[in-house]
Amino acid sequence: MNDDYLKQAIEKIPDRMILVVLASKRAKELARGSYPMVPVDRRQGINHLDVALQEIAEGKLSYEVEETV
Repeated sequence: MNDDYLKQAIEKIPDRMILVVLASKRAKELARGSYPMVPVDRRQGINHLDVALQEIAEGKLSYEVEETV
């Protein structure tokens, strides 16, 4: 995992629990064949979690909290 991507993603989503869930779900989608929303150079050996964190850091991926009644 790239520490720079993690630090940038934490700035966008300070709640670490939400960040973990969002990044892991997106990494799973990428592993199953979804296209990345950021440019990726596969020759550098970037893994799916790094791509997910980069998407979050660049504001390409966000979340919504549903209010329960």
